[in-house]
Amino acid sequence: MKHYLEITLLPNPDINLLTLWSKVFQQIHLGMVEMQNDQKRVPIGVSFPEYIIGEKYSVLGDKLRLFAQDETTLARFNASRWLARLSDHIHLTGIRSVPDKLNGYAIYQREQPKTNKERLARRYAIRNHIDYDTAIQRYSDMEYKLISTPFIRLKSLSSNKIFCLWIKKKTAIESSNNTFSSYGLSTSATVPEF
Repeated sequence: MKHYLEITLLPNPDINLLTLWSKVFQQIHLGMVEMQNDQKRVPIGVSFPEYIIGEKYSVLGDKLRLFAQDETTLARFNASRWLARLSDHIHLTGIRSVPDKLNGYAIYQREQPKTNKERLARRYAIRNHIDYDTAIQRYSDMEYKLISTPFIRLKSLSSNKIFCLWIKKKTAIESSNNTFSSYGLSTSATVPEF
């Protein structure tokens, strides 16, 4: 990844940071969906430069970076168009070259923790062709589990349901070029850290 642009979410008394993350990331996702190839992969990856990993909880911070191999890909994505209605709440930089001196690399991937027994039961019922009441009994002893991974609440445009996009960060020793999901996340592709 050779080029990037940075989005800073600005503090605002009218809209809290979590709500702003939802609005910004929803727009970024919609833009990436338009750039998908036939395998539903995207040439743009995301990073959260202020991501903090803690024992009890982690935070995304208030910055988002979009990375691509070349300047043309980021220009074609046209982040300012996708974020136009949020322009009062963000600061968007122009496209820049990634600095030569890096702190390393990171993989930002989607995590899907098994925390919601109702959702698990619905899926189990569908997969096994049984009714929901029978399936929920399977998860009746499931204990509440605290998840320290940060998330962004998004709305599925296909089902109209709100869901949490949990984002896990892993450090990587070397660069790995690959493509990303329509959320800019990957299980193997890295983005530079600086």
